[in-house]
Amino acid sequence: MIVIDLRAPPLPRRMACWLYEGMLMFGVVFIAGYLFSTLSQTRNAMDNRHALQAFLFVVFGIYFTWFWAKGQTLAMKTWNIRVVDRFGRPLTQARALLRYVLSWLWFLPALAAQAPFTLSGGESAVITMGWVVIWALLSRFQPQRQFWHDAWAGTRLVPSMPLSR
Repeated sequence: MIVIDLRAPPLPRRMACWLYEGMLMFGVVFIAGYLFSTLSQTRNAMDNRHALQAFLFVVFGIYFTWFWAKGQTLAMKTWNIRVVDRFGRPLTQARALLRYVLSWLWFLPALAAQAPFTLSGGESAVITMGWVVIWALLSRFQPQRQFWHDAWAGTRLVPSMPLSR
């Protein structure tokens, strides 16, 4: 009999997966940015900046929604983590999309707090990374130790290898 372990993987492992996912996203950004600049004939990085940001938001949404509905991204496979719904079933496309939208809570509060100010890149990075650390640590107060956006989306991160009994 195979039993699925619905406990959250340890926070350091989830954060390592998160960092690795960020590194992999550089490739996605590069290809999507190249495609956007070629199709829009953008010659300067600051031209069409908001359109590029909207395009990347959609590309990221497609990437994460697709892979989460399949169970895991490449980074999640590497760190043996899967995403499932609260009952341990695979995610639907709609639930994966909801998780994607809610996952922006990793960044939006920090970005919104910075918006009224003219900050250097270093100051912005410190504020953003400080918020990321706070957001990650807040999972300790969630009853199943899941990230809050997962709890609100009805999803959970679990170890990808089932327990054998």
